[in-house]
Amino acid sequence: RRGTKKQEGGDKDKAEDAEDEKAKERTLEEEMEAQLSEEEIRNFMLEKHDMSKLTSKVCEILYESEGAGMVQNVLWKKLKLSGKDGARLALKLERRGIIDREKIVEKGRWTYRLILRKSPVSTESIENSPCLTCPVEARCAVDAEVSPLTCTLIESWVMGPAAKGRSGRR
Repeated sequence: RRGTKKQEGGDKDKAEDAEDEKAKERTLEEEMEAQLSEEEIRNFMLEKHDMSKLTSKVCEILYESEGAGMVQNVLWKKLKLSGKDGARLALKLERRGIIDREKIVEKGRWTYRLILRKSPVSTESIENSPCLTCPVEARCAVDAEVSPLTCTLIESWVMGPAAKGRSGRR
C-alpha cells in the first residue's frame, strides 16, 4: 500500500511538472487566443492610434527586414506598444493575412518572429510612365487610332534604358 501511494504521488508530481513545462512554453499570444473570441481579435483597436497607419508602419518595418522578419518585442519597442497591445495586433494582422508568426525561442523564452506575408506594392515600375500624363489617354485602346501598340511615347519610355545602353556602345 505504501508503495502504491508513493507511486501515485510521484505520478502526480510528474503530471504537474509536465503541466508547468507546457505553461512555460505558452506565449502571451497563445493565452490571449484562448481568452479572446475571433470577433474580439478581428475588431481590436488601439485608442489614439490610426489602425491603418499602424498596420502600414508594421509592414514597412517588416519589409525593411528583407524577409528575415523580426522578433516581435523588438517591433513593439519600435512602435512604442506594450506587449499586450502588440500581441493583440499580431493576432489581428495574422488573421488578416498580413503577417505570419513563427514560434521561436529567444534568450531562453518562447516568442514569435513576425514575417511579412506579402511585400507592399511598389509604384517604381510605373514611375515616369507617359500614360499617367497623356492628354489622349481617354481615347487610347488596342484597336483605336491612339493605341499603346503604336505609341512612340511608350516605346521611348520602355526602351529608354536599353536605347541608352545601345547608343553608348556605338
